[in-house]
Amino acid sequence: MADLPLDQVRTLLAVVDEGTFDAAAAALHVTPSAISQRVKALEQRTGRVLLLRTKPARPTESGEVLVRLARQVARLERDAYAELGLSGTGEPTRVSVAVNADSLATWFLGVLTRVPEELRLCFELRREDEDHTAALLREGVVMAAVTSSPDAVPGCSVRPLGRMRYVPVAAPDFAARHLGGSLEQVLRDVPVVTFDRRDDFQDGFVRRLTRGRSGASALRHYVPTSEGFVDAVAAGLGWGLVPEAQADPLLRTGRLVGLAPGRTVDVPLYWQQWKLDSPALAQVAETVTATAAEALRG
Repeated sequence: MADLPLDQVRTLLAVVDEGTFDAAAAALHVTPSAISQRVKALEQRTGRVLLLRTKPARPTESGEVLVRLARQVARLERDAYAELGLSGTGEPTRVSVAVNADSLATWFLGVLTRVPEELRLCFELRREDEDHTAALLREGVVMAAVTSSPDAVPGCSVRPLGRMRYVPVAAPDFAARHLGGSLEQVLRDVPVVTFDRRDDFQDGFVRRLTRGRSGASALRHYVPTSEGFVDAVAAGLGWGLVPEAQADPLLRTGRLVGLAPGRTVDVPLYWQQWKLDSPALAQVAETVTATAAEALRG
């Protein structure tokens, strides 16, 4: 670590977290000039540009590596202080986790209630699509993530959690109005509900039905919350793929009808976290795995 002075690495993290050199200077109780000099010295030492001088400042790909290092060092320091009985302040431990909206709405919150209170953990959850949560790990923004990728982010471990099943459903009135013909034909043209503009989940389902000839209709509604998505489908705005845990109660009461019996989509989920000997992170990982085993399909 002699080649990477920790004060310079921490300064880089402060600039990224605070957004500007001036705000970082205030947080570290030094002058903006000192912040600038430390960042430049670190860039000279590494031979790489580490920071984009935008507003807010953003790390480059090389900078993300050092930001992640700074967060990991801070995590290990807090754990060491706690084990030595030197924490003194009684400050809780913050655990940042990226989790997809459907997991957050169905099973993940149960994890938080199972973590022992004596650990004094404070969770910071970042909602992100399961295909993109790994990016937050790479950037060092979070220390763990629920992701759809089995490929470990550098510096992270990965373990399988299970499969989240989705079922294609619609409101009964919507189905009666729009879905009278062959499903392969009608789903290309009828209204569909999607999460946001990056969501191609429904398109993928239709492409499989049509053997790649078409995606879902261009007539689509964007509803960027898991609960709102289900409500929009149940209200008849369009059809959509809904997590089994959310769909089953509505199917039983008749608020939703299934569109294709036997045609479900399973999304495998994984837990990725920093490779750190951190008691707090280890306890969270064990609790996540146990809760997922009860909530998800094997």
